[in-house]
Amino acid sequence: MIARSMLAGLMLVMSAAASAEAARDPGQYFFNDTFGNFKEELANARDSGKKGLLIMFEMDECPFCHRMKATVLNQPDVQDYFREHFLIFPVDIEGDVEITDFQGNSTTMKDFAFKQYRVRATPVFAFFDLDGNYIKPARFTGATRDKEEFMLLGKYVVEGAYKDEPFTRYKRAAR
Repeated sequence: MIARSMLAGLMLVMSAAASAEAARDPGQYFFNDTFGNFKEELANARDSGKKGLLIMFEMDECPFCHRMKATVLNQPDVQDYFREHFLIFPVDIEGDVEITDFQGNSTTMKDFAFKQYRVRATPVFAFFDLDGNYIKPARFTGATRDKEEFMLLGKYVVEGAYKDEPFTRYKRAAR
């Protein structure tokens, strides 16, 4: 009896360790490196055969941003799928770092977020096509319920379903 309960406990610990090993740092495996020139990144996305760009508008103190990074964006299948189809960049909505927007204009991260895309809460996942057009129907504000919902959001854009239906209808049909 004791041996059986010890074996069950050992298996539980091993299972937890295996799932912890499966998680990968989103800074290294989800987001792409950039010098902050989004006009140039569009050209890189076209040259790489991507569907577009994904920008995660975030801020340091955001608990929902941290939750997404710790439970969804750190998952290898999420990282692999999104990196296959998009170039992905974080933008700090409070940041004073200078960037270049899709039209080639110089701005700060916070002005890019607030003035151009009206980001007031975080996280916001914003998709852009290869011409820099904002795919508004795919904008997602807040943390997704789980990894599966985030994967559906990516497929919604990759499949072009945003042209025909809202994400909520797409989700209902997929479940």
